[in-house]
Amino acid sequence: MEWMSDPSAGAWLRARLDAGYETMHGVVPRGFPAYARVFHPAFVRSLPDRGVPTSDELMRMPESERQALVDRFIDEPASWADTAAAFGTTLHPLAQWQRIVRTPVDGDWRTRIAPDGREFTAPMEGELEPEVLAAIAAHLVDHTQTPDTGFAALWEGRGGLLGFFGITPSRAFLTFTDDPNHQAMLDRSAHDPFNNVFRKPTWQEGILSREISEGPRFSLPGRDHVLFSAAPRAFADPDWVLRVPWRDRPGEEHGFPPAAQSPSLLWPEDHAWVLVTEVDFDSTIVAGSSELIAAICADERLEALPLPEGADLTWDADAVNR
Repeated sequence: MEWMSDPSAGAWLRARLDAGYETMHGVVPRGFPAYARVFHPAFVRSLPDRGVPTSDELMRMPESERQALVDRFIDEPASWADTAAAFGTTLHPLAQWQRIVRTPVDGDWRTRIAPDGREFTAPMEGELEPEVLAAIAAHLVDHTQTPDTGFAALWEGRGGLLGFFGITPSRAFLTFTDDPNHQAMLDRSAHDPFNNVFRKPTWQEGILSREISEGPRFSLPGRDHVLFSAAPRAFADPDWVLRVPWRDRPGEEHGFPPAAQSPSLLWPEDHAWVLVTEVDFDSTIVAGSSELIAAICADERLEALPLPEGADLTWDADAVNR
C-alpha cells in the first residue's frame, strides 16, 4: 500500500454523489445495481452469573449494592435485532438507533437501559472493527476482476492521523512515573503550552509522515481524505491493521495494542463496488452487484439488510419506530 499524491483516482466517485444530504447519496455513490447496509455492532452490559435486575430494582438498591453490581457487569457485542427485541421496537433497513432504543427527543441515546435491565450502548460511528471489515472484504474480493488492485481513502479528521503546525499535539497519552523531577518536567510541559503566549507553533507529528500530512487530498463534498493504493484482498485478513501504512505506531509505543483506522472508502480498480464507512454513520454501506449484496446480507457473521437506491438514513428517517 502506498500513498497517492495524485488523488484523481477517486474522481469517478465524486461525479456520482448528490449535492445535498437528503439521502445516503450525499456520501454513497449512485448508479449501482444494489446496496447493503451493514449495521455496526452495538454493546450490551449485563451480569455473567445471575439475572439482570430491572431498572426499577436498580433504583431501589442501596448505593453500595448497586455499585457492586455495576463493577461485575461485562460488555459484549449486541446486534441491532437483539436491541430492538429488548426495547420492543422493529429492525428494518432505515432504522435509526435512537428510535430503536426509544429515546426521547432530548434524551441520551448513546446509552439506554432496556426494560429487562440491560444497558445498551450505541454502535461506533465511522469505524469498523477489523474482524467485521475482514468478513465484508471476503465477499468483496469475490465480486471484482481486480482484487489485488484498488484504493483506500481515510477521512483526514481522525485525531492523531496527520501532523500539523501547532502548540500542542492532537492527542495526549497518560504517563505515570515515580521520578519527581520527571513528573515536574511533565507538569511544566503540560502547563506551558496553554499559558506561554510567546511560544511559537512547531510541527506536531502524526501517525502519517509530514510529506503525506502536507500533501494533496482526495476531496468529496464536506470531507477530505488521504488516498492510498490498496489491494482489496488485503482487508480480508483481520490482521490488516498490522500491514497498513497508517498503523498507529505512536499508540503502540505508549502501550496500546496494534490498531489502525478502518478505511472511510474502499474500492477496486475496476469500480465493481464501493464500501463507504461515513464518519457520521453507525453503519457501513456497500454498493455493488445484486449477487454481492445478497452474499453480504446472507453472511451470519454480519448484520446486514438490502437498501433501495435513494434510501434516507438521516436522523429522523425511521418512520416505523416513531
